Amino acid sequence: MKNQTKAYLFALAAVLLWSTVASAFKIALRFVDVLSLLFFSSLVATIFMAIMMTNSRKWSLLNQSTPNTFVQAAIRGFLNPFFYYLILFKAYDMLPAQEAMSLNYIWPIMLVLLSVVFMKQKIGLISIVGMMVSFVGVITIATHGQIDSLKFENPEGAALALFSSIVWALFWLVNLKNKEDETLKLFLSFAFGTLFSFVAVLLFGQWPEWHLKAGLSLIYIGLAEMGITFFLWSQALKLSRRTDQVSSLIFLSPFLSLFIIAIVLGEKIGFYTLIGLVLIIAGILFGKTKNRSTESISG
Repeated sequence: MKNQTKAYLFALAAVLLWSTVASAFKIALRFVDVLSLLFFSSLVATIFMAIMMTNSRKWSLLNQSTPNTFVQAAIRGFLNPFFYYLILFKAYDMLPAQEAMSLNYIWPIMLVLLSVVFMKQKIGLISIVGMMVSFVGVITIATHGQIDSLKFENPEGAALALFSSIVWALFWLVNLKNKEDETLKLFLSFAFGTLFSFVAVLLFGQWPEWHLKAGLSLIYIGLAEMGITFFLWSQALKLSRRTDQVSSLIFLSPFLSLFIIAIVLGEKIGFYTLIGLVLIIAGILFGKTKNRSTESISG
C-alpha cells in the first residue's frame, strides 16, 4: 500500500473518531460533572501516550530533559488538556451539542489572529474577508438565525465555546515553538494536564459514582478525542506528500458530527446551525487560499 493511501486512511480514521466525540461529550455529562470528565479522560489519554512512549522506545528521552523541558510541558499541559477541555466541556454542558461543536470550529480563525499578535505574521485582505464570513456564521448559530435582533440564546455558553477555540489555538502556537520529540511532548502535556485536573477535582469537584456507561464514555473520550486520534492524525501528516492533501479532510468532521448528533442524541439539527457551520467552514477555506499557516494543525 502506498504511503499516500495510508495517509488518507489514517486521516479518515481520525476524522471519523473526531466526528463522534461531540455526542460522547453529552452522553458522559449525563453521568459525571465537568471536572470528573476532564480528569478521567485526561488520565486515559496519558496512559495511552505512555504506551506509545513504550512502543516507540522513547523513555530514554526523559533522561535528556532539562528543568525547562518540564516547565514548558507544564504550561502546555495547563493550556491543553486542562484549560481547553475545562472550558469546552462546560460549553457542552450548557449548549446543545450541535451548537457547541460548531462554535468551537472557529479555531483556525483564532489561530490566524493569534499568529498576527504573537508571531508578527501579516494578514491579507482575503484572510480578513474569510474571517468576516466565518464570524457571520458564528453569529448565525449563537442567535439561532436571528441575526437582525442579535439576541443570543445562551451568551455564556456561546462565549465559552468561542473562548475554547482561542485556548486551543494558543496551545498549538506554544507547541510549535518547542522542537522536542512530538510523542514526548504529548505525553508530558497530558501528564501535567491530568495532574492539574486531579487537583481541581479534589478542590472543587466530586468523585462520580461508578456506572458502566459513565466509565465507557470516559474511556472512549480519552482515546477517541485525546489519544488515538492525535496519533492517527500525526501519522497521516507524516506519510502524506503534502499536508494540504490530508488536512482539508478535517472539514468533513463537523458535518459528520451533526449527522451523528442527530442519530445518537436525537437533537433536531437547526437550519441555522447548518447555515452557520457552512459559513464558518467557507470562511476558513476562503482565507486559506492565501494563508497556509494552519494546515498542519488539527482540532
